[in-house]
Amino acid sequence: MSMSGPTPHDDALASYQASFSEARGFLNFASYGPPSHAVRQRVTHLMELAADGGSGTNDTLYGETVRARESFARLSGFPVGNVGLTGSTSLGLFQVAFGLTGGSVLVSAGEFPANTYPWLRSRAAGRARVELVGGPGTRMTPDVVARSLTPDTVAVSVSAVDFRTGYRADLAGIRAVIGADRLLVVDGIQAFGVADLDWTQADVLVVGAQKWIRAGWGAAALALSPQGMERIEPLLTGWTGVTDSGRYDGEEHPPLPGAGRFSLSNLSPYATGAFAEALALIETVGVPVIEGVVAAQAQALGDHLDAAGVPVLSPRNRPEAAGIVVAGIPGRAAEAHAALADAGITATLHGEDRLRLSVHATTRSAAFSEAAAVLATFA
Repeated sequence: MSMSGPTPHDDALASYQASFSEARGFLNFASYGPPSHAVRQRVTHLMELAADGGSGTNDTLYGETVRARESFARLSGFPVGNVGLTGSTSLGLFQVAFGLTGGSVLVSAGEFPANTYPWLRSRAAGRARVELVGGPGTRMTPDVVARSLTPDTVAVSVSAVDFRTGYRADLAGIRAVIGADRLLVVDGIQAFGVADLDWTQADVLVVGAQKWIRAGWGAAALALSPQGMERIEPLLTGWTGVTDSGRYDGEEHPPLPGAGRFSLSNLSPYATGAFAEALALIETVGVPVIEGVVAAQAQALGDHLDAAGVPVLSPRNRPEAAGIVVAGIPGRAAEAHAALADAGITATLHGEDRLRLSVHATTRSAAFSEAAAVLATFA
C-alpha cells in the first residue's frame, strides 16, 4: 500500500502560511491584512539602501514599481502595459471618475464610500453623472444592474466583494447584461489575492494593497482594458504620467501610451516594494489554493456561529461567498464588539446590529470557537 506525501501545493501553502504571524484572534482582514515577514524585510532592506545612499540606489528603489506592475499583471490577466500604480483605491477611482465625461454611471448606494464619492465629486465638476441604486445591503446582481440601466448609462461601477455583506459580484453576468459598449469599473480591494475571478471582465480594475494582499498602505494597482484606455481621459495625471518626464522644458508633454499615463508622481518605494513583495508571495502558492483555504475557514467560522445560535447574515454558498462572515447581533453589536476585543479578538463593528468578521488562509481555527462563545451571550 502506497502512502501519499505532501504535494507541491501543500508545501507552497505551508510556506505561505509560515510567512505570517498575526495574533490568533485577528478576524479583520476586510479592514486590513497584517503584512508578512517577507514584506517587512523588504521594506527594511529598501530603507537601509536609502539610508546608505549608495550608487544605483535610485534605480533599485524605483525599480519596485516595475516589480509590482509585472506581478499584478500576471495575477490579474491584464497586459503589463495596461497596469499602472497609484496611491490608493480611492485615488484610483477618483482618477477614473474624473476621466469620464458625459452620460451616467450606475453605482450602488450601499457601496463603500470610496466608490461613491469619486462619482459624486465628478458629477459636481460637470463630468459624468451618477445614478445611485438601492441602499445599504443591496446586492448588485446582474438582474439589479439590468433593471437599472438606461440608454444614458455609460459605465457601471461595482465592488468585486461587498464590504458590508461579503457578497461576491457576478462580474461575468454583469458584463453580459451591460454589453460591450459600456465600461465595467471594478473595485477589487475586498477580493484580489483571495478570490479566483476573471478580472479581465472589467474595463477598469482598482486594487489597494492593504487588505487581502497584505502589503500595507500607500500603493494600489490600476488596470485597464483597451476600451478603458481609450475612453478614460488622463485628466488627473501628473508629471510622471507623461512622455519625456525627465525633460524639464516648461512645455506640456503628451500622456504616456499605457496605464502609466495615470501616474501623478513617484510613489513611495517602500509602499511599492511592499506591494511587489506581497504579490510575489501570493504567486508562490496561487490564488485558487488561497481561495480554497479561505472558503473553508469562512465555512468553519459560520458553522461555529450556527452552533452558538448566532445568525449569519453573509452568503454561505461558495459562488457568492468570500472571506467575510457577518454576525447579526440586534441592538447589542457595540457591546459584543467590546467583549470580543476584551477576549483578544479583532473584528469590525457595523452599526447597532452587525459585526463583520473576516478570515484569511493564515487564520487560526481556535479563534472561531472563541469568537462564537463570546457572541453567543449576545445572540
